[in-house]
Amino acid sequence: MNHVYFDHNATTQIDSRVLDAMLPWMRTQSGNPSSRHQFGRTAREAVAQAREQVARACGAQAAQVVFTASGTEANNLAIKGLAAHKPMGQILYSAVEHPCVSRSGMAMQAHGYRALSIPVDDQGIVATAQLKTQLNQATSLVSVMLANNETGVLQDVATLAEMARAQGSLMHTDAVQALGKIALNFNDLNVHAMTVSSHKLHGPQGAAALILDKRVDLQPLLHGGGQERGLRSSTENVAAIVGFGMACELASQNLSHYQGHTLALRTQLEASLTAMNVSIFGRQAARLSNTSFFAVDGIEGETLVMALDRKGYAVASGSACSSDSTEPSAVLLAMGVPEDLARGAIRVSLGTQNNAQQVADFLQHLQQEILRLKQLSAMAA
Repeated sequence: MNHVYFDHNATTQIDSRVLDAMLPWMRTQSGNPSSRHQFGRTAREAVAQAREQVARACGAQAAQVVFTASGTEANNLAIKGLAAHKPMGQILYSAVEHPCVSRSGMAMQAHGYRALSIPVDDQGIVATAQLKTQLNQATSLVSVMLANNETGVLQDVATLAEMARAQGSLMHTDAVQALGKIALNFNDLNVHAMTVSSHKLHGPQGAAALILDKRVDLQPLLHGGGQERGLRSSTENVAAIVGFGMACELASQNLSHYQGHTLALRTQLEASLTAMNVSIFGRQAARLSNTSFFAVDGIEGETLVMALDRKGYAVASGSACSSDSTEPSAVLLAMGVPEDLARGAIRVSLGTQNNAQQVADFLQHLQQEILRLKQLSAMAA
């Protein structure tokens, strides 16, 4: 059986060119970037080059890139580190944020802050009227993700940032799902901080970054040797950082092809899903070209995921980081989707390695499994 991977929003296969760039730093290079000798200087230069590559992909300057070990760490650094330099007020985050943002905000309540979610509409778009009202209260930080990891829905972060800034609040965006899928420009987004990660764009796991406005203060999470300008102490993972830089460079070069290719596949997929009377979430909103989140009424998403896996298709029932939860998608519930329908949600996230034949075959197996599971449900009734 040929297994087909349709779960690129969870993680991506490392590009062979990225691996080639990393291997010398895994096999022969032993220098610590903080060391003064030649080995250390060589490692430091490699990190500096990767910093430039990441910055270019984000429309930022190299000095604004703070490397971390994961998007989760970068989001925690942003939420906790930015708020710590503002008077204690409220921390606002959209109701469709990744848990590493929402739970970071809630954790700050132990330090005297208030954490509140911003409602979204039925397409998953932040409700600007409600945000405007919430901003009437003293606000330390607003965090709204640029591209949702489940629905693929894109937010107008620049407009939201303008609203936050007008009330004296700092603004952060989680752009982990956006990097490599849409054009990014840190300045155009008008934010104070932006999170990006390597393994979503065919780079290695274990490398991410917080892009930071140099005019704002940030309280470190990790204290130690003072790496990353004292903002993230820890010996740098040189190989992973080098791979992250190369992945950013390749993704920037491939962006137009990626968007066209994945959009054609998603269009093919959703045309057939519509004919099958499947609910597609966030369909009326601007979305990532590669993402389709849908549900079949009366069928559990986890059951369908496992059935499709046995047929050779890797799909998801929501965020990979929440896959151990038996609760329906919090993103869909925030969008007002009924709980029973939300439990049936399936996410297909496409990549450039996928093709039209794979999508056609998947649709055939999906229809067969839907019919089979409905027959089983009818027999059990």
